[in-house]
Amino acid sequence: MRAILLSVSFLAFLSCAGPQQSTPAQVQNLTPQQFKGERLGRKTILVDVRTPEEFAEGHLDGAVNSDYRGGAFAREIENWDKDKVYYLYCASGNRSGKAAELLKEAGFRHIYNVGGFQDLKEAGFPTEQGSAE
Repeated sequence: MRAILLSVSFLAFLSCAGPQQSTPAQVQNLTPQQFKGERLGRKTILVDVRTPEEFAEGHLDGAVNSDYRGGAFAREIENWDKDKVYYLYCASGNRSGKAAELLKEAGFRHIYNVGGFQDLKEAGFPTEQGSAE
């Protein structure tokens, strides 16, 4: 009986002794076709990281503007909810890729770079024109 108790105790110790590892955040790159399959809802945020001028010329419906190049993005993410899902895009996918890495470094876990505005527009995503908010 004592041997069984020692074995159970040892196994319990081993299962708790190692460091608890959480899966590190990964930035996922999606093509416009892959992005079409994603469900946008209350826990998702679509972020256009282009300049306010680029945003005003046209952007995806429902997108919010957070200027990566001008520094607004780095300041604004401090107040964002890390549990939400973020889809980022820019003109070509370059700035949104860099912005996604900033989110990753800041501890966000659900980050998607969906590429460039023109590619998304050509893939049939609804767009609108208007001022940056």
